[in-house]
Amino acid sequence: MKCPPLVSCSLRSSNQDHPSPSLAKVIVSIDPLHSNDDSASPQFTMELAGAESGNIPKRFSMEMSKDLIPMAVFSESSQGKISMEGKILNKFDMKPHPENLESYRKLCRERTQKYMTKTRKIQVIENDNGARMRPMPGMMGFIVSGPDKKKTPTKGSEMKRTRRDRGEMEEIMFKLFERQPNWTLKQLIQETDQPEAEAEASSLSLVKLLDRDIV
Repeated sequence: MKCPPLVSCSLRSSNQDHPSPSLAKVIVSIDPLHSNDDSASPQFTMELAGAESGNIPKRFSMEMSKDLIPMAVFSESSQGKISMEGKILNKFDMKPHPENLESYRKLCRERTQKYMTKTRKIQVIENDNGARMRPMPGMMGFIVSGPDKKKTPTKGSEMKRTRRDRGEMEEIMFKLFERQPNWTLKQLIQETDQPEAEAEASSLSLVKLLDRDIV
């Protein structure tokens, strides 16, 4: 028999609290008017014994299936003796009885909400001397996000870059493009220490000079 986890837990807890062989009963319903009809199979219902707590249903429908591999049930005594108890001929799948569908849905919703709720965890810091809790004065510029990553020093907005003359900028640009053929505008601003508009204008001017020399 394949049963839901909540039924299995309920049967185990009932057996521990009240060690009695009567944990549940199976009700077999047969229609006497169609008893000789092969299509009219008997209906099986399991009813749990005792009062159940919460929204756990007491009645479950059982669907019988004969499509299974033949199996046998064995038991082992405390002395290690193995005995065959019987053979499994039918398979039963349990599902909520129609009269308990609403309570079963409520139980499933509560269980889903319980597992979706994030539990808050508190961790105690072992070394709480304060030095690791906040940066020391003068160390803000030395904090890096990774072991090999270095931040490029940036200048404050209050420090203005001094414009270079055109000839000096052309000479700097020639040397930069001799070093490597491709530069981004951000890299040119950092290398030339010039405003964005000046670095962009100098790079465009250099491109025009090169095109004119090629022609």
